[in-house]
Order: sequence, then C-alpha cells, then structure tokens
Amino acid sequence: MDLARIRNFSIVAHIDHGKSTLADRLLQLTGAVEQRKFREQLLDDMELERERGITIKASCVRLHYRASDNRQYVLNLIDTPGHVDFSFEVTKSLQACEGTLLVVDAVQGVEAQTVANFMLARERGLAILPVINKIDLFNAQLERVTKEINHLLQDSEVTISKVSAKEGRGVPELLERIVNEVPPPKGNPAESLSALIFDSTYDSYKGVVVFIRIFDGAIRPGLGIRFLGNHLQFSVQEVGILSPKPEPVKELHTGEVGYFTANIRNPHDVWVGDTVTESARPTAKQLPGFRKLKPMVFAGIYPSKTQDLTTLRTAMEKFVLTDSAFQFEPEQSDALGQGFRCGFLGLLHMEIVQERLEREHGVDLVLTTPSVVFQVTLHGGKVIEVHRPTDLPDLATIASVAEPFVKAVILCPAETVGALMDLAIQNRGVYCFTEYLSETRVKLIYELPLSEILVDFYDRLKSLTRGYGSFDYELIGYRVANLIRLDILLNGRVCEPLSSIVAKAQAYEKGKELVERLKDLIPRQLFEVAIQAAIGSHIIARQSVRPLAKNVTAKCYGGDITRKRKLWERQKEGKKRMKQFGGIDIPQEAFLAVLKMSPRS
Repeated sequence: MDLARIRNFSIVAHIDHGKSTLADRLLQLTGAVEQRKFREQLLDDMELERERGITIKASCVRLHYRASDNRQYVLNLIDTPGHVDFSFEVTKSLQACEGTLLVVDAVQGVEAQTVANFMLARERGLAILPVINKIDLFNAQLERVTKEINHLLQDSEVTISKVSAKEGRGVPELLERIVNEVPPPKGNPAESLSALIFDSTYDSYKGVVVFIRIFDGAIRPGLGIRFLGNHLQFSVQEVGILSPKPEPVKELHTGEVGYFTANIRNPHDVWVGDTVTESARPTAKQLPGFRKLKPMVFAGIYPSKTQDLTTLRTAMEKFVLTDSAFQFEPEQSDALGQGFRCGFLGLLHMEIVQERLEREHGVDLVLTTPSVVFQVTLHGGKVIEVHRPTDLPDLATIASVAEPFVKAVILCPAETVGALMDLAIQNRGVYCFTEYLSETRVKLIYELPLSEILVDFYDRLKSLTRGYGSFDYELIGYRVANLIRLDILLNGRVCEPLSSIVAKAQAYEKGKELVERLKDLIPRQLFEVAIQAAIGSHIIARQSVRPLAKNVTAKCYGGDITRKRKLWERQKEGKKRMKQFGGIDIPQEAFLAVLKMSPRS
C-alpha cells in the first residue's frame, strides 16, 4: 500500500455533539457497510453504549474512498468518547493518527471537552479540521459558534466545515478535506517492525487481540515478535483489519491500523502504549507510549455472593485489557468479606465498570462509598496515603491532611454565571478568573477539591444552566485542608462502607443530612435500628428506624391486663436480643446515599 494514499484520523468532540452519527455517515458514503446491515451508532457495538447514547470505547474502522481526483484512498477512522471520564481513550486514539476532526454542536458551541480535546490534538501536532455539526437544527447559531471556534484556534481564517451528520449534508465535502488536508503517515517499510499498541480485547478462542498502528516495517502471520516493555516473545497467528467487522489479511504495512493475535493467554502480558517489534531484528527505539493515568476515585467492589469471588477476579483481569485506566487490588472488609479495592477516573467511569462487569460476566456486585486519596503527614514527618476513611490514623498522631485539588473549566451561558459561582463556593471552590468567549458564553476557572465534585456537581451544573453548561477538570496537586473522619454507626457499630472524610466545617451538616437519608433507605427490621453520625467518640446526629410490629396480644380477649403485659415484656426482651446479635440488611442505595446529598444552602 502506497503511504501517500493512507489517511489516519480520529473524531473528537464534547459529549453528544454528534461524533458517532458523523462516523455513521462516513461509513455509508464510503460503502464500508451494506445498507441492509446498517444501523445507527454502528461503531458503538457495546449494548451499554447504545442504551446510554454515549461512546465508552474508542472504535477503529478502515474505509475505502475514491476521491474527486479518481484516486483510491484508505481511511483509518477512530471514533472516540466525549465524556471527561473516558479522555484516556481519546489520548490513545490521537497517538495513532495524523489528523482529527474537531466536531462542535451548532447550538451548544465550544464546550469544556472541546477545549480539552483541542489541546490534546495540538500537543501531538495533528492536523485539526474544525467541523460545525447539526446545522439542520432550527436554532443553529452558526455565526456565534464560528466566532467561538476562531477564538479557540486563535485563527480567524481557518476553514470550518458545516455539516449535518443526521441528514448527510456537507459530509462528501468533508471527506475531500480529509484526503487533502490530513497528511499521509510517515515511516520506512524496509525497516524492522515498529508498532504501537493502542488497545486490546480478549477472545475466548484466539486469546488477546492486540490493536496496533504500524510506524515502520510490516507484520504477517508466522512472524516472531517481541514486546519491548516486558521483553516477552510470541509468534503471530493472524493479522487483520476492521471494516468494521474483523477481516483477516495477509500482511499489515507501514502506516496501517489493524490487529493481530499470537495465542497470548495472559491479559497482563499486553501493555497499552508498548512497542511491538521483530524478535530476529528488533528496533532500537521504543515508540513514545501513553502517560499512565492515575486513578482519581477509589471504591471497594465486592461480590454479593462469596462463591463469585474467583469469577469476579477473572472478570477484572480481562476488563483491564479493554480499559487500562481501571486498576484493582484485593482487600478484606469486616462488613462485606473479601473483595477488591478499585481505582477509577471518575464516577461515570465507576458506574460503567460496575455495569459492564455485571452484564458481561454475570456477577452481582456491591460497591462501597467512592473516595479520593488523601495524603496524611504524621507528627514525625512521615507521609502516608489514605485510600479509605477507616485507614485515617488517630487525630492525635496527625500533623496535617492534604486532599487532591483540580483546576476546573466551566463553560456556561452568561446569565447563569452568578448561580455557578455560588455552586463553586458551596463546594469550597477557589476563584481564579473569568473569560468571555462571546456575548453569551462565559468561561469560569476555579480550583476545587476533587472530593467535592465527585458526585452530583456535574448534575447540578447542568440543572442550573438548563443543560447548556459544560465542565472539564485536570488534577493540579494536593493542598492541606481541615478534614476529619465522619463515621456512621448502626446500633452502636461502625459501618465501614458508610464512613467518609469530610471538611470539618461541613461535618455536622453532612452527618445530620446523611442519617436522615439513611432512615428512609434502610428497611425496617424486627428490631429498632439506631443510626448515628459520629466524629471520634462524639455523636453529632441520630435517627431511629422503628421495628416491625407484631400484635402479640391479638389472641387475648379480655381478661387480666397482666397477661398482656407479660406478652409485651417478652416481646421487648426478644427484640433486645435481636438488636444485640441480629444483622442489619443495608441496601445498595444506602451506600450511594453518602454521596447523593441534596444541595447545601
């Protein structure tokens, strides 16, 4: 394949700006899929993606396109997610491309993830083709959005394609721009194989399926290969392309994107970002991989049935293949037994991991309260990391506690600036600056504690801006704060999964609100359940769940009142014993209640 006829590009945008729909039109126009087999969101082949209407995994597909100059081109398209929790998928995709389509909604305009994706593409020196999508909408604001894109790119002369991915308007012209403006890949076909692993998945029959972009040389069945990261060697069994279904080919050459299998049975043998080369004549230079993302949110995942622990471990080992941002390690809980401490990029990431593990592997799971990693400095100067609230040392031994802070970029309509500033202040935000992108669009920059934005911050932001606000963030380091541990006691016993680390100034308010919420969520037992919020040995809030009542005197018809009193006393003693020794049934919703608090006044 002539390198000059290959184009590798991705589609990036903010969530719900039309990436997958645009990919559908490109597939149709290039004849990559027969019309009778076509369905909407074709590249979103995961059931969960189709249900939620979002892209979770990056997808790649090979397109064959005859341009206006009557030349045949091969286009390797990678469709990417838009949500901030899946930005690692975008990073991997851009590493395998020479150009990208930056898609912007004709109504919503430039959003927070638009800015973040543009910065990623610019850092890698990619050709950026700005595209305004959804021009068919009656309330499309092309002039305003054009100004916002010009402001973002710092270029008032840049060509902006205006398309309707839904109707197909402007898409043929966009294909011509891709051929003319995205540079062809560079590389030397005569050199030793040098390929970048940008993704992988697991097949029960073939083992690990490795997705690669070839920068030099070629790969074919029977070739002996080596991974430069761990020095493991294998023999290639099959190579192929995705069009969009897997299709075996005889060979993959320089500049091409595809997959290979080599009977790799251990998922841990394949590292995303590693370099693949030939065993006989290895390349001297390792390709620049990906910055390893550090999980920002941690939670415990436990099987609801103890016998499912081995199944869950196997499922997680396979899951890491398709999501290298997910991490896990074994842990033991007094309340929940054996399970795993897992790291996630955000709360949506955690939710998706839970749903995929349950659906794809049939394991029923229980999750503990998500938390961030705190850095605790002891009086002796020793610094330790605290992943769980229950690991926080005794207050007398602590010199200081530091929590992770993020730099948050909020894009919103001008009339909602005041409400969003109040929201940021309620969440202990530190104001940085305001920038007006246009007469109606404003960018707010705040520094916020990560623990404050984990849960409902984004939902509340969307509500305050009537859906027109957007939010992106990056970790900027740790800062010392006045933090303490808030424990929840059920009948005098600390319930570890419900403990949390909170700001001291908000502890009473959070404790009171939490016990009130738990009172409604914990089902009534045969005995009274006392729910208490405590800081150390000091109880700051309490609620009680009344016991289920049984009329033990129903069989008594008249007679001496002492007979009824004896029955009542016996019932009271029985309930005392049950309260002392009985287990309390806590539903999954109660664990999430620690997070889903109503807005503070």
